[in-house]
Amino acid sequence: MNAMTGAPRRLESYVCGAWTAGQKDGQTVLDAATGAPVAMVDSTGLDFAAVLAHGRDQAGAKLRAMSFHERAGMLKALGLALMEHKDAFYEESYRTGATRADGWVDIEGGIGTMLTFASKAKRELPNSRVLTDGDVEILSRDGSFVAQHILTPLEGVAVHINAFNFPVWGMLEKIAPTLLAGVPCVVKPASQTAYLTELVVRRMIETGVLPEGAVQLICGSVGDLLDHVTGQDSVTFTGSAATGRKLRAHPAIVRESVRFTMEADSLNASILGPDAAPGTPEFDLFVKEIAREMTVKAGQKCTAIRRVMAPRAQCEAVIEALAARLDQVAIGRPEDEATRMGPLASLDQREEVRARIRDLQKVAEIVAGDPGNPRAGTGDAEAGAFLSPVVLYADQPMRAAAVHDVEAFGPVSTVMPYDDLSEAVQMAKMGKGSLVASVFTDDPGIAADAVLGLAPFHGRVLIGNRATAKSSTGHGTPLAPLVHGGPGRAGGGEEMGGMRGVKHFMQRTAVQGSPRLLAAVTGRWIDGAETRSDIHPFRKSLAELRIGDQLVTESRVVTKEDVEHFATFTGDTFYAHMDEEAAKANPLFDDRVAHGYLIASFAAGLFVEPNPGPVLANYGVDNLRFLTPVYFGDSLQVRLTCKDINPRENAEHGEVRWDCRVTNQKDEVVAQYDVLTMVAKTWPMKDA
Repeated sequence: MNAMTGAPRRLESYVCGAWTAGQKDGQTVLDAATGAPVAMVDSTGLDFAAVLAHGRDQAGAKLRAMSFHERAGMLKALGLALMEHKDAFYEESYRTGATRADGWVDIEGGIGTMLTFASKAKRELPNSRVLTDGDVEILSRDGSFVAQHILTPLEGVAVHINAFNFPVWGMLEKIAPTLLAGVPCVVKPASQTAYLTELVVRRMIETGVLPEGAVQLICGSVGDLLDHVTGQDSVTFTGSAATGRKLRAHPAIVRESVRFTMEADSLNASILGPDAAPGTPEFDLFVKEIAREMTVKAGQKCTAIRRVMAPRAQCEAVIEALAARLDQVAIGRPEDEATRMGPLASLDQREEVRARIRDLQKVAEIVAGDPGNPRAGTGDAEAGAFLSPVVLYADQPMRAAAVHDVEAFGPVSTVMPYDDLSEAVQMAKMGKGSLVASVFTDDPGIAADAVLGLAPFHGRVLIGNRATAKSSTGHGTPLAPLVHGGPGRAGGGEEMGGMRGVKHFMQRTAVQGSPRLLAAVTGRWIDGAETRSDIHPFRKSLAELRIGDQLVTESRVVTKEDVEHFATFTGDTFYAHMDEEAAKANPLFDDRVAHGYLIASFAAGLFVEPNPGPVLANYGVDNLRFLTPVYFGDSLQVRLTCKDINPRENAEHGEVRWDCRVTNQKDEVVAQYDVLTMVAKTWPMKDA
């Protein structure tokens, strides 16, 4: 709303480096609670081909030139800056019908997701521009011809078409992995709540953190935008399955094999385990979770519980407990402190939900709530899109197709009985693919049977029980480290999932060649690539160290006395080390053998340079394998090679990964592993 005139705000798109208004008045969007005009949305006149070209030409190369850690730092700075404006975002969010708690999920949840991606990228991705995928594949006997899968950013634009229900989170959870991958974005929010998205993007652009063109915004129709996508672009869509199918079949998307990810409506189910009778913690948690999922965002969540499955003998108790809990939910204006459920996003949305309830009534009866008589509390039931929570009951759900096909996208759930757990699982599958299912049980056998039955048809499964009552984030909460999506009707895609989501916007390529040249491509040493042996590599700071720096040590003989001392000192007196007869009876050994950890300890003693220097700490080993038994009299030698150098952006040190190969006198590899160390960027250190 324009504070000076009281007129609705005319939204602008941010494209081609400028905020641009549409040429027409477009759609007028109303306050969900009061019906007052809030904004006008229109994108008429925008050159959509130029929008895509701007992202590719202006931002793509700049993002690709940054390392993963630099992009992560950009996301962190952006998230922290947005958090400073959260109160203004909450004020705007009330107009969408969201309460403060609803807004927290959308606003701080969205910003938190961005910050989580930034943090995980710093921990899990290298400070480089190339991501290796998997181990080196040896393609020749002598190791001269090898292959490495790598991931590099697509050289296009990611178009994100979002739904109305989460105007902040829905945008940020998509652009975070996209920008981390090094790919610019075009965001198209749903018009009904685009005013909140537009405000957030304005604050993002004002930070100056993003390269120009890294994020563009279209308020209104996307026009002919999709006509101009190429095989280097990608499209994500959140919304109805019907609209998603149309977009997926767009001629340009089909012709160019454009990556398309859809997160669509789904009839998510929650199952009360046969063991969870009334009076158990699981029964109470089940009812509480259904009520919460029905009322958070007024049930306008793609993950909300639509189908409630309970043992037939428990359905009456479930309905009674659920109705009682829903009666206590305070409905009203979203900004009122006492309100626990606000209105739906629009009057049109309310009529859509009422129509879907009528469809469900053909096979189910309403047992709680009245869709024609909304409780509005402090709100206006006529001007605002208020709707009372509605619970239906379908007595024969296996023969009632509508309860598995029709989604009322609001505070509506249908209770249905089952006679055994396999029937409940089968009913859940009748939703033809969903984002999430949950099962409430404290029985390990029931949990295992339910999850294994549900998993092929769901993107996520929550097991709820007394042990997680206080810590669980609940049935419907998508989390940054976990995949968000589902098979079949739910769209067949995945979003988030931590660094899995980043890879969606990158191309996986198998690169074949010699170890020397592949090492140059990946920035990571490969066995067979060039090495350098001069001073001890532990005497080199990051400024001096190079991949391929190598140390080949002297040898050390392993004696019976060494093994017995180690066994006594550590308490590891496993028979293969101490009992000759038992060791020889073991099919893997010819005689008593040295401890694996003794081998690793002796190896460290051979390669470590003991004096103070750039190596600050050893923080672990990866992929430790003992490959050949070591007997008394065998000698050990170590080849230690700098494999990977990963400097930290905001620290005076970085991580170095060393390839450690331990061999015996026959040049057989007895142990292989990666040693992980912290190494100073310069030595002496500036603050030393």
